[in-house]
Amino acid sequence: MRSSLAPGIQVITSFSRDSWYRSFTLLLTFLFYTAYHLSRKPISIVKSQLHRNCSTVIRPVQLNVTDNDTWCDWAPFDQDNYKTLFGALDNSFLVAYAIGMFFSGIFGERLPLRYYLSVGMILSGLFTSLFGLGYYWNIHSIWYYVFVQAMNGLAQTTGWPAVVACVGNWFGKGKRGFIMGIWNSHTSVGNILGSLIAGVFVSTSWGMSFIVPGLIITSTGILCFFFLVEKPEDVKCTSPQHHGSQNPEREPLLQNSCSSAGVLGSPAAVPSLPAEESEEPTEAISFVGALCIPGVVEFSLCLLFAKLVSYTFLYWLPLYISNVAHFEAKEAGDMSTLFDVGGIVGGIVAGLVSDYSGGRATTCCFMLLAAAPMLFLYNSIGQRNLGTTIGMLLVCGALVNGPYALITTAVSADLGTHESLRGNSRALSTVTAIIDGTGSIGAALGPLLAGLISPTGWNNVFYMLISADVFACFFLSRLVYKEVQGCCGHTPRLRGVK
Repeated sequence: MRSSLAPGIQVITSFSRDSWYRSFTLLLTFLFYTAYHLSRKPISIVKSQLHRNCSTVIRPVQLNVTDNDTWCDWAPFDQDNYKTLFGALDNSFLVAYAIGMFFSGIFGERLPLRYYLSVGMILSGLFTSLFGLGYYWNIHSIWYYVFVQAMNGLAQTTGWPAVVACVGNWFGKGKRGFIMGIWNSHTSVGNILGSLIAGVFVSTSWGMSFIVPGLIITSTGILCFFFLVEKPEDVKCTSPQHHGSQNPEREPLLQNSCSSAGVLGSPAAVPSLPAEESEEPTEAISFVGALCIPGVVEFSLCLLFAKLVSYTFLYWLPLYISNVAHFEAKEAGDMSTLFDVGGIVGGIVAGLVSDYSGGRATTCCFMLLAAAPMLFLYNSIGQRNLGTTIGMLLVCGALVNGPYALITTAVSADLGTHESLRGNSRALSTVTAIIDGTGSIGAALGPLLAGLISPTGWNNVFYMLISADVFACFFLSRLVYKEVQGCCGHTPRLRGVK
């Protein structure tokens, strides 16, 4: 009697070869960008340890120090201008990141993504670790930490354009918002893991809060070098369609590239297309050409203000919780992860809603408008009790990070494969870099403004964040109008551009 195929093997072979490669690429790029964000987070956790209330700290008997209020702080952050110095650390990273991002997309279109990502992650791991080594080398110069942060910011620009371009190469528009909404949770997962890892060491030896994440991102860089597949054609799969097919009868054939060959079988034959349809422009798009794609400027300016809000929370939320709710450094760091948990949900919901409605801009605008009053409420009543704090952090995280996640993933991929490009897939990295680079200007401004404004009171910081949300909505108003007009006029729904 012939034995039936084992259930586990039946499950494995039920997936096409194409599906396995897509899933593997999605998993790898998820891990890569999780590591990028994991290595960014420690600075926000360590801040409250570099400058803290020494009157609450038990002084070791053997420690011979001058009797002052800052004996437990780490110089040079033991001075009254410590918030300004923290702002300098944040901005040395973020300004370098914003400037480098505009060039990173250009390099990403012209260099192999596998090499580009691998080198970027290894360099980022090096500079992250160097910051932590300042603890063991007893370095107290602000310029050392500023330099290391700036170099790390440049190294980190390799990440986002490259991973979005790679995922965009593998996935068409069909359910891009939902898929990339789930995939984009790597940002929040990285923030959460970075907070937890840094929190383990922050109270004992804060240098390890940087060294361990540095080693992790270095390891993922090595993983990238050995396993990343940049494009479907590299493994004899056909690229997915990025736009609606003009020939419906042929669309399933294109979308089911690699056909139904099992992962253990040989690659399926790929049908040949007419020359005029199969040929793809090989010249990378120019910077100005990418700016001319409809919707790029509007979404870039919107992201500038949306990312301003998100990164202000990323860098200052643990310190805010520590100051207002009087939590210890580790507790404040752990509590701040709830904001990122909410961000995971917000990104998935934003992607799902925008896929269903076809309105990327409208979805972003609605969430940004809802975020403004929620930020006001969080600052007013968010610290009354533990339950309120948890609930408000989750809701604020979803509303703040949802639009940010949607713009940097599905919207960037949509614009980078816009119909005006006529199939040129080599615009994806440049478009992504322009959008995220413009957003990174806001990411640099937010923590800087928070550092300057916070001495006047946290209320003023939140007023600044609420204003930024309103400005973000303003820059989407034209696209929202066109989406609503298209819906009411029973014309094909827009995906954020037209």
